[in-house]
Amino acid sequence: MVTKEQQQLGGWVQAAGTVLAAIGSTPEFKLSTDLQQNLQLIGNVMQATGNAIQVDEISITDWDSMANEIQAAGNITEIAALQLNIDEYMQNQLNTQGNLMQALGGSISFTQTWQQPLSTEIMYSGYGNLLQVIGNSLQALSTQLKQQAENVNTIGNWIQAIGAIMTALANELD
Repeated sequence: MVTKEQQQLGGWVQAAGTVLAAIGSTPEFKLSTDLQQNLQLIGNVMQATGNAIQVDEISITDWDSMANEIQAAGNITEIAALQLNIDEYMQNQLNTQGNLMQALGGSISFTQTWQQPLSTEIMYSGYGNLLQVIGNSLQALSTQLKQQAENVNTIGNWIQAIGAIMTALANELD
């Protein structure tokens, strides 16, 4: 069983990763291309790590573990898009798939959250997961857009980051 400390650490590692990735995707910060890519890479690695910390053992019957496993796999897919020497079309495909996998994992977490009695922790966790799903979905959509793709991706990244911070805060409430 995942301990409270694992939940807290994993939540904050994931939240920090989403913020780094969001900074790396924000053109208004006028960062070099290398720095943007490094922030996105480090951010996705931290997100995958945070999700993995929250998994006690690989399971297809424990919904919370499965949600974190799927989200980690989504981040690993995005890491592949950043690291592999592939064309832009394949990068977009991997980014879309990675973000949709993260959205799926977040959807499972969102659904599981509302199975519990209502509390402040549940509200933060539920809405945080919902925001992450919306953010990941916008990021996936952005790879298919011709115009406004960069803006939609940036907005999606920041919505996901806000959601990740909310779910990390939820782990602190008891």
